[in-house]
Amino acid sequence: MAVSEDDIIASYFAPLAGPGALGLRDDAACLTPPPDCDLVLTADAIVAGVHFFPDDPPESIARKALRVNVSDLAAKGADPLGFLLTFAIDEHVSADWIARFARALGEDAAQFNCPLLGGDTVRTPGPLMFSVTALGAVPTGRMAARTGARPGDYLYVSGFIGDAALGLHARMGDRPWVGRLTDTSRAYLIDRYLHPQPRLALAHALRDHASGAMDVSDGLAGDLAKMMRASGAGARVDLARVPLSDAVRAAVRMESALLETALTGGDDYEILASVPPERAVAFEHAARAVGVHTARIGVVTEDAASGAVFLDANGAPRTFARGSYSHF
Repeated sequence: MAVSEDDIIASYFAPLAGPGALGLRDDAACLTPPPDCDLVLTADAIVAGVHFFPDDPPESIARKALRVNVSDLAAKGADPLGFLLTFAIDEHVSADWIARFARALGEDAAQFNCPLLGGDTVRTPGPLMFSVTALGAVPTGRMAARTGARPGDYLYVSGFIGDAALGLHARMGDRPWVGRLTDTSRAYLIDRYLHPQPRLALAHALRDHASGAMDVSDGLAGDLAKMMRASGAGARVDLARVPLSDAVRAAVRMESALLETALTGGDDYEILASVPPERAVAFEHAARAVGVHTARIGVVTEDAASGAVFLDANGAPRTFARGSYSHF
């Protein structure tokens, strides 16, 4: 690749810069937070061979890099302010690849009102790696922390659970059931794996009505357990209430073991929230008003020692060999 770091910044990333970025001509951005707001900061990296396939389209990689961070902001009830990008590429990445990456990144930055503020561009011997630090703002004292769940609160999740976990297998084509899916179902699952859909529209409902929240990135079962540990509480979940898409239901009918994959596989980037009963109707109304599907799946309990308990149709506890995706 013949272009320099300065060329990459000036040609592809400076056009994405938002207020406070100083045109990406300085070593740092300067950002004034909105009045009477707390700053919310989050960082996630995606690495080739771990979080995406090296031959995935650059547009998909760019969208995933930003969206997994916007998802974290959404789960805290925060409005995006902007993001920093670390862009680590190898010698095989072409100028056209960078242009496609930057174009998709800019489209998502505009969609989520989350402009580029700065970052770093480096050469790596591999693998490719992209790290985003996203900044958001929430009215002072109203962030939806994962420590906020209290006994008696209802538990909600947005969207559908398990699409991305099964979409990974559909992307690899490594299981017999994948070939038995309809073309429409297979394409839907792959898209859900490649392109997370952060529930940013739900942010205001969370900060107005939820006692606690987090995004589901490592699997519903494991992330619910993390939230309950942080809150010093337990949870009881009715498996029949966990929302599954038609594509996941079709796959589970072929192989019942895929239900565990759906619940523990990760990459959902849906919202898990605890809501006091007296706020439940208002929360559901607010979610419907912004077009986000939510499902009440259970309740927070006082039994912290038991953690998160999933009950089957007969009321018997369901255990899982692996609670969630682990990076280590």
